[in-house]
Amino acid sequence: LEERARITPGVQAGCPGHCSTYGSLCQNFGRCEEGMKSFSCNCGSSAYTGAFCNEEVSVRFKSETSIRYNFEDETSVEPNRSSSSLFSIIPDITSRAENISLSFRTSQSPALLLYVSSSLREYLALVLNKQDELEVRYKLDSSNDAEILKSKVKNFSNQQLHSVSISRTADGVTLQIDKHHKEDFNLTSDFEFNGIKSLILGRIHNSLEVDPELAQLGSLGFSGCLSAVLFNSISPVKAALLHPDTSPVSITGPLIRSSCGSTSVNPYAAETTNHLSDQSGSERTGQPLANAVRRDSALIGGVIAAVIFGIVSALVILARVLYRRRGTCQNQEVKRQGDTPGLAFTNTTSSQNGLAENQKEYFI
Repeated sequence: LEERARITPGVQAGCPGHCSTYGSLCQNFGRCEEGMKSFSCNCGSSAYTGAFCNEEVSVRFKSETSIRYNFEDETSVEPNRSSSSLFSIIPDITSRAENISLSFRTSQSPALLLYVSSSLREYLALVLNKQDELEVRYKLDSSNDAEILKSKVKNFSNQQLHSVSISRTADGVTLQIDKHHKEDFNLTSDFEFNGIKSLILGRIHNSLEVDPELAQLGSLGFSGCLSAVLFNSISPVKAALLHPDTSPVSITGPLIRSSCGSTSVNPYAAETTNHLSDQSGSERTGQPLANAVRRDSALIGGVIAAVIFGIVSALVILARVLYRRRGTCQNQEVKRQGDTPGLAFTNTTSSQNGLAENQKEYFI
């Protein structure tokens, strides 16, 4: 690395770089990358976008809208394609662990929020049931029924923004909703998710590719908002909005980009409707952040100047107080010197008067 640093312009061996200081500015799994005189945040593995990977990517679904991400098509991606166009790492077809996160708001119940299918009739589904409860359904063995992991949290179809995080490793599943305590579950069937085929958000148009238990629910579609959807390193919403031409994603129906994933009072204030024919966009990732460094340097300089000004002001005030005290002491000294002769004269006069009186009494 030191040899590489010596031959790279603007880089010195042993230099900690900008990312050691400002790398924490890259949020939501964004990766800090060094530049010549700045740094940038790579949001490729994040469900967010923007200079610091902190801008949500949200869409508002109608009942006929569907986003389908095909994992099988990723194997045909050109190997020389740049990393900026490939927004995620190709996952394994067989998985023993998943990390899923998303935010949603809806008034619909029941509803199918997310469905991951398998070529071996296995699946993973995130469902709102008729009792307005959230269920995580795992079917990792096609010969057995799906295991239903039901959260204790209720009341989801209230048009409020809810965040969900699911983490599985082998048979252990952890579910966290909003700021509630984490809930732990254990699977009893097979621990491998085999032959992962596709991830579907919204309406499932082909009922043959979905498990019969969820076919009717999938045909209803989803009406509401989905934001920051992440399956391992895959962000299907971000792919559909920002990389529709370079990602293995297919879109059916109107796709409405919105700020519905924010916590503002009116999340639907600014929306843009994109149809399949006009899907386009660019992700603001990897932008140089030299201005951020300059702003921080200016802020530090301002703080230092304020501290120096405060110290100088304190010294001036202290010097003035000491000068006044010195003048007061001198005035008191002069006053004492002026009072001393009078006192001596009085004492002398008193002594003489006393002597005269004594002499006068002596002669009498």
